[in-house]
Amino acid sequence: MSLAPLKNIRACVFDAYGTLFDFSSAAKGCKDVLGEKTEPLTALWRDKQLQYTWLLAAQGRHADFHRVTGDALDFALETLGIASPGLHARLMGLYLALHAFPEVPEVLRRLKAAGLRLAILSNGTPAMLDAAVHGAGLGGLFDAVLSVEEVGVFKPNPKVYQLAVERLRLPASALSFQSSNAWDAHAASAFGMRVVWCNRYGQRPERLPGKPDCEVTSLSSLPELVASP
Repeated sequence: MSLAPLKNIRACVFDAYGTLFDFSSAAKGCKDVLGEKTEPLTALWRDKQLQYTWLLAAQGRHADFHRVTGDALDFALETLGIASPGLHARLMGLYLALHAFPEVPEVLRRLKAAGLRLAILSNGTPAMLDAAVHGAGLGGLFDAVLSVEEVGVFKPNPKVYQLAVERLRLPASALSFQSSNAWDAHAASAFGMRVVWCNRYGQRPERLPGKPDCEVTSLSSLPELVASP
């Protein structure tokens, strides 16, 4: 996949979980209890969380992402046979304070210095996103933090991507969208955004409409990709 610079980009829009914030840091914070089940719990919790968003959207229903996250956690804990008093509350608390990936703060500062507008576009609730942004020390860097709660449907519904267009008052073609989720990257591309797929987890390309413009393994090279004249 090409790493040629994207031209005429005026704003960078980021998925939150897995792209800016490391969702695995919640379970890692409970490794004293989870032990060898830390990684299996992380994987199953994340998979079920996303499955629930897709299934709710397919049914024409909606629940806020905090509830979905808690329901997915309960499923994962029960499936893996993990029972520990207070563990659910502890994990959910840590999910509100996820670590940013190491390169993220500097990348955002460089993009901001280059004159690009910055936004988050996420399934997370406003309260979840506010906690993540400020907990990671990223407050003040974003021009907009956009939650699907404004449109009442989860990604990859086109209404979510349209939200960024409307709030930033820019055409989709002037937005560079960054996501670690291949399905999200394809959906944003099909919508008309320019897309950098941050393939942190070694995923295979999806067989879906759309095609990301670039594939990277971290966000470190993003300023060079989008800040060109």
